[in-house]
Amino acid sequence: MTLEWALKQNGVDLDNLTIDTSIAFASMQGAFIGGTGDYVSLFEPNASQVEKEGYGYVVASIGELGGVVPYTAYNARKSFIEENPKVIEGFTKAIQKGLDYVHNHTDEEVANVILDYFPDTSLNDLTEIVKNYRSIDAWYNTTTIEEADFIHIEEIMENANELDSKVPYNKLVLQK
Repeated sequence: MTLEWALKQNGVDLDNLTIDTSIAFASMQGAFIGGTGDYVSLFEPNASQVEKEGYGYVVASIGELGGVVPYTAYNARKSFIEENPKVIEGFTKAIQKGLDYVHNHTDEEVANVILDYFPDTSLNDLTEIVKNYRSIDAWYNTTTIEEADFIHIEEIMENANELDSKVPYNKLVLQK
C-alpha cells in the first residue's frame, strides 16, 4: 500500500501499471529473482542481498518516500490492557529501551547487537543497512503513534482501497 501511495505521489499513473499483490510477502524476493515482475518491494537485508548478488538494484526507499508510517504496532484488546497494566507497561518500556539504544549508539554498535538475527548478513552489510535506516530517520523516538501519522496511514490505506472509512485516532490508539 505504501508503495502504491509513493508511486502515486510521485506522478506514476497506477492505471497503466500492474502491481501483483498475490505473492506472499515472504516469497517476493524469490519470485523477483525467478523473473516475476520488473520491480519488487523488499525489507532489508533482502533488498541489499538482491543487489549484492546481482539480481537487481535498490532504486529507492519506500520508507523514505512513504513519509512517517507507523508500520509496526502492537495491539491488545481493551480488556487485556485493563487487566494487565504491568504487562503493557513492561512491553512498552522494553520497546522504548530498544529505540533509545538505536538513537544513542553507532551504526556498528546497533548492527553488532542485531547481527545474530541476520545470520546470512555480514556485520559490514548490516552496519550499512542501519546507517541507511538512520539516514532516512526510520525509527520513531517514542512508542507513541502521533495522530498525524495515524491519519497518514489511513490515507495510504484509503488510496489502496483497503479502508472504507476512517476511524478516529482516539478509538484505536491508547492515550496515556
